[in-house]
Amino acid sequence: MSNTFGKIFTLTSFGESHGEAVGGVIDGMPAGIDVDMTFIQQELDRRKPGQSALTTSRKEKDEVELLSGVFEGKTTGAPIGFIVRNTNQHSHDYDNMRDLFRPSHADYTYYEKYGIRDHRGGGRSSARITIARVVGGALAKLVLRQIGIDIKAYTSQVGDIKLENDYLHYDLDTIEQNDVRCPDKEKAAEMEQFIKEVKSEGDTIGGVITGVIKGCPVGLGEPEFGKLHAQLGAAMLSINAAKGFEYGDGFAGVTMRGSEQNDAFTIENGKITTKTNHSGGIQGGISNGQDIVFRVAFKPVATLLKDQQTVDREGNMTTFKAQGRHDPCVLPRAVPIVEAMAAMTILDMYLLRKH
Repeated sequence: MSNTFGKIFTLTSFGESHGEAVGGVIDGMPAGIDVDMTFIQQELDRRKPGQSALTTSRKEKDEVELLSGVFEGKTTGAPIGFIVRNTNQHSHDYDNMRDLFRPSHADYTYYEKYGIRDHRGGGRSSARITIARVVGGALAKLVLRQIGIDIKAYTSQVGDIKLENDYLHYDLDTIEQNDVRCPDKEKAAEMEQFIKEVKSEGDTIGGVITGVIKGCPVGLGEPEFGKLHAQLGAAMLSINAAKGFEYGDGFAGVTMRGSEQNDAFTIENGKITTKTNHSGGIQGGISNGQDIVFRVAFKPVATLLKDQQTVDREGNMTTFKAQGRHDPCVLPRAVPIVEAMAAMTILDMYLLRKH
């Protein structure tokens, strides 16, 4: 089950970076949902390589083919099978690392666990496998639209460059207006220039993506081991290069007193709500109707275009320099992946509540 996500709305993914295709099977998709293929493809285009100077130059159309579960433009309730074919692999770029363990990659751990590994682009551990997540997330978003739930993510920090305000100070509809996917035009320009400088040095850089879920009803999440924030955290930390997750005030809240951080209840328009949202929309592991706000920290990409020390499978010390096409920063392409994982998590918890 390690290749399957979810309990009711599930995604089982398959494929390798340099294999014939990446794909998946989605089960638990509600019937009668209009399948907007243009929207699904747009979501994939946000993730695909080669979209700007800030990303890998690998050229892939990443066109999705739905194989089942859809009839006359609507979901039938049956499993939805899909594939996205790989067409621009340069497997020879990885020949120099067939017998090497790249620092901070999954090479060593995969080899020790399975006794074999696909060295071409990282095989199953490649971020290319997240294609399946984006397709699943796009379908989940189509369902969430109908119940008034909207999910957006954006780059809020690259290296030391970060936004000074929270999401309420920005127009999140402007995220796609720059290559780094940041709602602050000036900060975005700084981030883009910094990523280009890092790339020119053959190095990489990390950062933070902020996610915002609006319109989530009260009651999603289970009170003990199925807490909503725990499910979101598990989903985010399953993304390649993710190193940390926090929601609400997160780690910054440890310096506050309870009297400062507690969200006081009040009545607005005849409904119970809170004056503030330090809790990030989740209390006791259950959504409280406020915006759900979370952040995901991503490490610098482990593939560097400069010499690194390592060892080979025989235990010999050596050095190597990566070849091929790689992202200097994962954040611009990780934004739609964060949204996709959030969408699948929320839809799964919504359907679980209905059951």
